Amino acid sequence: MQCGHFAAGRCQSCQWLATPYQTQLALKQQQLTALLAPLQPFECLPAVASAEQQFRYKAKMVVLGSSETPLLGIVNSQGEALDLADCPLYPASFAPVFSALKDFIRLAKLQPYQITERRGELKFILLSLSQHSGRFMLRFVLRSKNHLAVIQKFLPQLLSQVPELEVVSINLQPQHAALLEGAEEIVLTPQTLLREQLNQVPLYLTPQSFFQTNPRVAAALYRTAAEWAIALAQQGEQLSQLWDLFCGVGGFGLHLASALQQQTLQAPSLVGIEIAAAAIASATQSAAELGLSKVSFQALDSAAFAYAAAQAPDLLVVNPPRRGLGTALCQDISRLQPRWLIYSSCNAQSLAADLQQLKGYQLIKVQLFDLFAHSSHSEVLTLLKRQ
Repeated sequence: MQCGHFAAGRCQSCQWLATPYQTQLALKQQQLTALLAPLQPFECLPAVASAEQQFRYKAKMVVLGSSETPLLGIVNSQGEALDLADCPLYPASFAPVFSALKDFIRLAKLQPYQITERRGELKFILLSLSQHSGRFMLRFVLRSKNHLAVIQKFLPQLLSQVPELEVVSINLQPQHAALLEGAEEIVLTPQTLLREQLNQVPLYLTPQSFFQTNPRVAAALYRTAAEWAIALAQQGEQLSQLWDLFCGVGGFGLHLASALQQQTLQAPSLVGIEIAAAAIASATQSAAELGLSKVSFQALDSAAFAYAAAQAPDLLVVNPPRRGLGTALCQDISRLQPRWLIYSSCNAQSLAADLQQLKGYQLIKVQLFDLFAHSSHSEVLTLLKRQ
């Protein structure tokens, strides 16, 4: 990928951009294999590659400059305000939306937040694109409600200029701190959900729900987990009860339950656990659309749910945040002893630590999914069997 900002030393966010992409993949694979070496033997499958550019379907832009000359980008390591509206990581459809947003900031006289002076209102622009529909979700992150009325006043003009905008909201983040968003969200459009679809599975995204930035590789990740489950079923394994902990909007659980129902002609029981109630509502809506009847998505803490459980599922899926499962949850999984475990991780270090704490399990196979090209990060999918 060619990037003028990187070549000029203005932006180094893609730390590995100077390294040829196939070398990047090989390095990530080597690092993963080394981390998991104490768990040998296991099958290490080939890494799933990303596109090298235009793969990020979520933009998190700091609003800089002034209301007359707004910039959307970052403050770089030299302390310079850098506009990244032309960043090659984003699909081409982002550029006209960024341009329209700059026009909107000028029209509504929105004041970018000045960190050093602690004044101004507009902190971030968060923009997400549905690969399936080509529709956008836009979020204005504000310090207070001072700009709420003026955004509402001029919003019809923005929607007319960018008819692809499906959901528009305001997030309030009043703290002078390195926080991307706050707890309060004010949706300004009749539509409150952005519909995505991966592998024929509908997924409904709310403004504050987590979703992968690279939908093509995310689709491969979910599809692979479903294929592993189908292979187990074809080998005669009983997979009538599934749990999906840290389920988000249901990506893993819905893929597995739908695939197993199609393969075995019997609907497995699926329990999905996620702390965010809005994500649970989205997952429930998707399950109904898929015709999955034996599904229960619950807004609970995943660790607390496992701690209180007395009986294990046949297959447990976990997709924790970067910190991993942690000692207590690993102990509860070891106590419950589900026969099969699929663990998806965005942090190979915490994954390796967790796998060594899961007593009574054998690592069967591992696959790296490069959701984050040109960086040291990746997603790793693992399959474990109770010994």
